[in-house]
Amino acid sequence: MKITVLQEKIAQPDLRADELTAHWNRLKSVPGVSEVNIIRDKEYPSVQVLSDWIGDSDAVFGIWVGPNVINRFFLSAHPNLQYISMLGHGYEPFDKEYARNHGVTITNTIYGASTIAEYAFALLNEVCHRISVQNSFIQDGDWTSATEAQYCRAIVPQIELYGKTIGIIGLGAIGFHAAQIARGYGMHVIGLSRHKKRGEEYSFIEQTGSLEYLLSHSDVISLHVPHTKETENMISGKAISYMKKDAILINTARGAVVDEKALADALRSGRIRAAAVDVLREEPPQHGSPLLGLPNCIVTGHIAWLTRESRFRAIDMAIDQFRQYLDGYPVSVID
Repeated sequence: MKITVLQEKIAQPDLRADELTAHWNRLKSVPGVSEVNIIRDKEYPSVQVLSDWIGDSDAVFGIWVGPNVINRFFLSAHPNLQYISMLGHGYEPFDKEYARNHGVTITNTIYGASTIAEYAFALLNEVCHRISVQNSFIQDGDWTSATEAQYCRAIVPQIELYGKTIGIIGLGAIGFHAAQIARGYGMHVIGLSRHKKRGEEYSFIEQTGSLEYLLSHSDVISLHVPHTKETENMISGKAISYMKKDAILINTARGAVVDEKALADALRSGRIRAAAVDVLREEPPQHGSPLLGLPNCIVTGHIAWLTRESRFRAIDMAIDQFRQYLDGYPVSVID
């Protein structure tokens, strides 16, 4: 088999491109693999360049799965293509029926359950404790003649999570890990997923089939769903109207699952307390975003997945999943 790897750019200070390449070279030892082309570029390619790179490959790793590539036009240009591995959890809507009929297996890589769930709670803790603000207060202050009363005080309100309720929308790998973290905080967990989760490990979660119920009973709402037709604008103005007045929204999923204008209006008016998001509808926000500049909204640049450990884990998992596919037992298939 001929394989093409689109090695993602380095977007963090503690990783080198050659380290990732060394990990990808494990593919050369997979039985049946005759050629491995690892492409390193500064930016993700256009559809035409991507098509040129893939050529007559049988398998490709690192594609961003969405309608611009998983469609009749693109797939028909690559009749040899049998296997596509995306190096991430989330994907955009695409023509699943045509992909199945074309005979291509598409998998995602659930590498970041712990990483992204941890980041969701890092955002939540920043909202609740504003440690960066408290740090600046101490670091920048002149304490030579200060009193204890001036020193030992909170600059912003501190919010305790113990005993509060978190609503987790999407109980996949990331959402379930977030639920486990919340349990450790002493929070009550309400979960909403496309299908009810079975098994003793989910027993601590109050599962519901009602978005309205989850929103109206949760102090914190954390989003862990892919962007699909069903989830687009899931957090709409109407959805926000069900939330508690002091609710906090966390989004480490996809920007398009939130109506940004409705959320901005709710934050500006005090309809909800705060939000913290690692994703926006447009990335980078070249045309702006209504969420930028709001004092009660924290925005980071889609970096929840960017740990050194997770980058290596994604490659290792993708290769192991490919081995299982070749053995006739594909796993983590998007269908």
